[in-house]
Amino acid sequence: MSNGRLYGIGVGPGDSELLTLKAVRIIRECDIIFAPRKSEDDESVALKIVEGAVDLKDKNILRPIFAMSKATESFWEYGRRASDEIIEMLKDGKDVVFVTLGDVSIYSTFFYMQTYIKQKGYDVIVVPGISSFSAGAAQAGIPLVLGMENLVILPSIGDKDRLYDAIGSFDNIVIMKSGRNVPLIAGIMGENHIPLDRATVISNVGMDGEYIGPLDTEREYGYFTTVIINKVSEEQP
Repeated sequence: MSNGRLYGIGVGPGDSELLTLKAVRIIRECDIIFAPRKSEDDESVALKIVEGAVDLKDKNILRPIFAMSKATESFWEYGRRASDEIIEMLKDGKDVVFVTLGDVSIYSTFFYMQTYIKQKGYDVIVVPGISSFSAGAAQAGIPLVLGMENLVILPSIGDKDRLYDAIGSFDNIVIMKSGRNVPLIAGIMGENHIPLDRATVISNVGMDGEYIGPLDTEREYGYFTTVIINKVSEEQP
């Protein structure tokens, strides 16, 4: 009996209709779905997205915990635990799907386990998805890059010097997980003489409470919030 395969599938930002045809097909064909979550009390947002496109009633759904922490080592530990569980299923010839928000290649928990499983000799296939900032930019009707412009993606503010450096070096800046830091971002933009109308906020794209619009320092934003700063004017000379 041959070993099963592990599929890492990006399910997009929130709208089930943004799942790719390939993602839907593979999820339908596989019996086992791994849907990571942050704690015992949390639900998997990625799984909810999948439920809008695929009937999961006959699936074996497993919900491993990947606790959010600044300690990278903890992610590797959670990844190894989940990987060992998955490997037992792959040994039995079963294909396994691991679903993750957005695109698999962008800050995904999946890659904390892919290397480990591949080193054990098992096949791993990555299926890309639509990132939240790509979907948000499309809905806002703004480009991420044009012509010879460049682009940088920041996972969060973290050390604010990172944003100062990005603003000084790049034409377009994407700042993920920025809900709590919108006033800070506005302040740094002001210090660098960038008008606030050069920023677009995309929050909860494809989910309840979706907001796509100008940067408003008085508004409250949730965890799934990204700010896109386009320093270069789109207007023709």
